[in-house]
Amino acid sequence: MASNELNPLYRTLVGFDRIANLMDQAARLDAAPGYPPFNIEQVGDDQFRIELAVAGFSQDDLTIEFKQNSLVVAGQRKAPEAQRNYIHRGIAERGFERRFGLADHVRVSGAKLENGLLTIELVRELPELLKPRKIEISNTAAKPKAKVVEAAANDETEAA
Repeated sequence: MASNELNPLYRTLVGFDRIANLMDQAARLDAAPGYPPFNIEQVGDDQFRIELAVAGFSQDDLTIEFKQNSLVVAGQRKAPEAQRNYIHRGIAERGFERRFGLADHVRVSGAKLENGLLTIELVRELPELLKPRKIEISNTAAKPKAKVVEAAANDETEAA
């Protein structure tokens, strides 16, 4: 999606420029090459998992960086010590950089590399101010009656 396709949005929506920028960014990311393949899974209401197939990469070859609602996973293999003579080379050993846009309040809770699969665990943690909360409704009519009852009780004790 080109930014000129969003011009009507830019002209008519005030304060929504962040959404339009996110749509532009998503269009650019979607055009990125498909290597390495990945899955995104919703594990729970506020838990997500990203799995990347990184066969041939060791833990030292991979970096995961989280900055300003953006998760960047990169892999760069070190040059082999000995020159190898391939008859067929079908396993990709090229470096990569994969970017994921994350929503507000989503953070990385952990990552592991097992059997060529890099798994990144994400969790959404809403601050207390943003969590739904129950507001207690007070009964204003009951409070004056309680005071009147207390006053009547005080009158009876004074008379006794």
